[in-house]
Amino acid sequence: MEPLRPSDYDDGAEAHTIAQPSLDAGGWARFFWRQLTSMRTALVLLLLLALASIPGSLVPQRSSNPNGVIQFERDDPELFAILDGLQFFDTFTSVWFSAIYLLLFVSLIGCIVPRAQHHMKALRQPPPATPSRLERLEHYVSIQLSGDRAALLTRAERLVKKAGYRVAPADGAVAAERGYLRETANLAFHLGLVGILVALAAGAGYKYSGQRIIIEGQTFTNQLTSYDFFNPGRFFAEESLEPYSLTLDEFVPKYEFDLTSGAAHALDFTANLVVTEQGSSREAQVKVNEPLDIQGTSVYLLGNGFAPWVTVRSAEGEIVFSQPVPFLPQDPNLTSIGVVKVPDGLRAQTGLIGFLYPSAVALPSGALTSVYPEPDQPVLTFNVFEGDLGLNEGVPRNVYSLDTGSLTQITGGDTGEDSVILNLGESQELPGGRGSIEFTSLPRFISVDIHRDPTQLPVALFSVVILGGLVVSLFVTRRRAWIRVHEADEQGSVRVEFAALARGDDPGLAVELERLVADFSQEHDHKLVSS
Repeated sequence: MEPLRPSDYDDGAEAHTIAQPSLDAGGWARFFWRQLTSMRTALVLLLLLALASIPGSLVPQRSSNPNGVIQFERDDPELFAILDGLQFFDTFTSVWFSAIYLLLFVSLIGCIVPRAQHHMKALRQPPPATPSRLERLEHYVSIQLSGDRAALLTRAERLVKKAGYRVAPADGAVAAERGYLRETANLAFHLGLVGILVALAAGAGYKYSGQRIIIEGQTFTNQLTSYDFFNPGRFFAEESLEPYSLTLDEFVPKYEFDLTSGAAHALDFTANLVVTEQGSSREAQVKVNEPLDIQGTSVYLLGNGFAPWVTVRSAEGEIVFSQPVPFLPQDPNLTSIGVVKVPDGLRAQTGLIGFLYPSAVALPSGALTSVYPEPDQPVLTFNVFEGDLGLNEGVPRNVYSLDTGSLTQITGGDTGEDSVILNLGESQELPGGRGSIEFTSLPRFISVDIHRDPTQLPVALFSVVILGGLVVSLFVTRRRAWIRVHEADEQGSVRVEFAALARGDDPGLAVELERLVADFSQEHDHKLVSS
């Protein structure tokens, strides 16, 4: 041991085990809470939320596109099973998305509350006292003036107040500070973000969406049983459906025919509706990207097509089926497919799979095709099937498909009977004296999405708060300024010191200080001493 070293000196030659204090349950809880409520964690969770929402745009969602989910399962059942197990088809209600959402909400609240408390405390405190050595600051100017010291101090206080500073006069000096609006705007930004999260979480339980096909001349009444598909929120009640009805008066499409390619291009779609609400009716229009608003409910135009009116008569001539049937378009020229199901009135339950060609022409092979989406030469063809349609089993059946596995085909294919081919207004006898079928008329249909989202207004308001907070926080800077007026010397000259300091990077601070000096001394002769 060297004599000049203390007896307890440790040169590190021997290994020692450092005994760290152990954390109890409360200590671990405080540790995890501080980690969760840090701004770094909030930013990471916000990034994770953005990444977690990507599957919602890559694969169809049950809440908005149930038919797309069904089609995805048909196209790739193995991949569907994997993605469904990961809840990708219910992205925004999945366990993992909800967990990120809630953690982000808690993290933001944990960040905002202490920052707001600190900010309120800072607002009540006066600006920091004037440093004793102003010349050590980066932005510093000293000038010599003639005049009364008390008057110069009064002028300095008035000057910084006019510049928007909070002022704290002291003996021979004025301390000023401004820019607290930056932190206020920053807090408003985060509060707006929390407000959006709350509005989306609360509003998701009360919103609803549904789809409906409306045929020309028919009326849709806004009640639960009238929807073809309906997706309610968790807190939805049928009584919350607004009382109104929609009647499709006419659907008017506009096409442009390209002579070069021979294809028709859609220019515009307009659905002319009659809206009946609160005992009065009015005319309205719905176009693509121009929804109709009814009592806070938005009606969007999704698609359109033809609904040929099919009339089926029994062998005795009695009408057993007569109504328009929506046919689903399969190509831009509206070649469409549809299904007619006749459960009663004929020899056996009968199903018909039909194809509609709005502007039919025959190919060299004899097959039909449509060359234009308008009904210039509409032709309707059917393949007829007999057997049990499964309508009496109490199981819902898709009205747009026909399961032919247990049915007997009586026209088309290998039956030896030609398919039923009908021009508009024509009728044809079914084989074996089963009856007849008629192509009565060709009305159009539209498919609409009816959507109510009570979060739109609060989300819009909170978005404005977020945008305003972001803009203000970007353009408002936190600055401190000091003006010290010394005692007059023997010649009656008074030395005035100016200094400024910014919180963070502020390239305009030097200009601000020069402006203060110029405004202060513009009425006096002065001599610049140092800067």
